[in-house]
Amino acid sequence: MKRIAFFCIPAHGHTNPMLAVAAELVRRGNTVRFYSFAPFAEKIRAVGAEYVSCDAFLAPLSEQAETRLKRVSVTEMTVQDLRITLAMNDFLEKEFREFCPDAVFSDSACFWGKLNAWKHGVPLVVSTSTFAFNQLSSQYIKHSLRETADMVFGLGRVGKELKKLEPYGYRVKSVLRLVTNDNQTDTIVYTSRRFQPYAASFSDRCLFVGPSLLTQAVPNKQKARPLVYISMGTVLHDRPALYRSCIEALGDQNLDVVISCGTAIAPESLGILPDNIRVFPRVDQPEVLSRADVFLTHCGMNSVSESLRMATPMLLYPQTGEQHAVARRAFELGAGAYLTDDSASGIRTAVWNILNDPQYTAAAKICSDDLRACSGAAGAAEFIETAPHPDCPDPLRAFNRSCGTYQLLYWLCTALLILLLGTYGWLVGIAAGVLHHPFQKAVQHHLCRSLFPESP
Repeated sequence: MKRIAFFCIPAHGHTNPMLAVAAELVRRGNTVRFYSFAPFAEKIRAVGAEYVSCDAFLAPLSEQAETRLKRVSVTEMTVQDLRITLAMNDFLEKEFREFCPDAVFSDSACFWGKLNAWKHGVPLVVSTSTFAFNQLSSQYIKHSLRETADMVFGLGRVGKELKKLEPYGYRVKSVLRLVTNDNQTDTIVYTSRRFQPYAASFSDRCLFVGPSLLTQAVPNKQKARPLVYISMGTVLHDRPALYRSCIEALGDQNLDVVISCGTAIAPESLGILPDNIRVFPRVDQPEVLSRADVFLTHCGMNSVSESLRMATPMLLYPQTGEQHAVARRAFELGAGAYLTDDSASGIRTAVWNILNDPQYTAAAKICSDDLRACSGAAGAAEFIETAPHPDCPDPLRAFNRSCGTYQLLYWLCTALLILLLGTYGWLVGIAAGVLHHPFQKAVQHHLCRSLFPESP
């Protein structure tokens, strides 16, 4: 039996998938020590793992930093993660020395877990609560101008924090090493190969186990009238205007509505509710989804996975780049439609469009069967127990080599034309610069079709 250290950031969407894996590892006789935070202590102990509090290492946030985190600033989250890593250094030095873990299971965004596994030479398995993102699948993320500016102008801040870690034995050349998936790191992803964009570009060291849920609920859509479930997740759920629009849209309809509004607002603040609408701070989401016929969702990976596992089609309302990626894949598979008009009339029309079109339900059912066929928590537990896994062929190697060949030919042809045209060669240079990006995209698309024929 093995000793396994779990690490996660203080976020429900990242912690919840790890709980079923912890429960399965404990059931198999392993010792699981879960480094986490107070809101998750009860859940962690309930699955039989040892809870270790990390709350003392969360430094007080300035008002500016708190505002950035609420806006899901990638730079601010990265900076705070690196600062927590430094604050936990002495504590984790002692923990690794005394607990002597055989493996580390760390959330992909939990830098102190990943960095300490590398530092102490302990086999690392990464828990990926979103899609696995590499140079191909990351194309699914469409960042807003604000998000792009945040990342570009934040590189300096992130670089300074990385430098502070070097004297303590944390060697990371680039933050990309921390935030992207590669084909040399053991990784668990909580979706199926079918739902994962460009799944064929990931090696066998990436295991797609499907949704990791602590629930016995199964799809059961038998009831008197349709049920609509509405939730904006656990981070960006302070949306009273949206909830009021939903109440106005659906209050007089021949259906039932459950709204999970989160903890940022009080249900009573939404006013007197129609008889067919109920509002709660939190619900047992898999159980509600097992009965729901439409899910209006922010498109967090956990929520979409739970919805599809319960064969519930979705009204897609993504708020961040990552959520847009998940929404896009659900839309491509026909299991959801975008909410393009969030007015009361727009919501009413969109909900009834899904309820009245059996193709959405059929697509969600196909996704449900696919996800239920995955290995789940049992497969994840076995993968962790047998880590590290041997190196295997990297599907991206041939892709990158071919891309490089095309790029070389492109610039060689450009240089040749410049020489041949002499005085007017500079026009070719300008044209080549302008056309380079579309050429690159066309080459990648062609290579994906030939090397990864199952790609979207």
